[in-house]
Amino acid sequence: MTYLNSVTVIGRVSQDPNVRYFESGAVKASVSMAVRPPYKAEEPQWFDVEAWGAQAEVIANYVRKGTGLAVKGELVFDHWVDKNTGAPRSKAFIRVKLLELLGSPRERQESGAAIGEIPTPDLATIANAQF
Repeated sequence: MTYLNSVTVIGRVSQDPNVRYFESGAVKASVSMAVRPPYKAEEPQWFDVEAWGAQAEVIANYVRKGTGLAVKGELVFDHWVDKNTGAPRSKAFIRVKLLELLGSPRERQESGAAIGEIPTPDLATIANAQF
């Protein structure tokens, strides 16, 4: 049996990205995206998104609050213990595989982002990066 973990979301970034540069040279960018359902009366769905490498650089350089993004990736669940309370915590996020900046041609030209799909680096590269 083949298993598949694939998520695709299209929406807008809700705040400027959080970008981290590591001593190893690795870079990680995190954003939160709002995805509006087709019926305006419904509340938007919120997704946390994490990108590494070249995609993180694109997010750092071209993405700001309100930027339209199409993201394809895998759903990841992170688990940890809260240092202050000792309570178990968890968080779901999308680890980006493909990233596409959206918006009108004018918006892309003004931001300097004529970038389409950008593949993610191999996960082994990320796993072996020293943070």
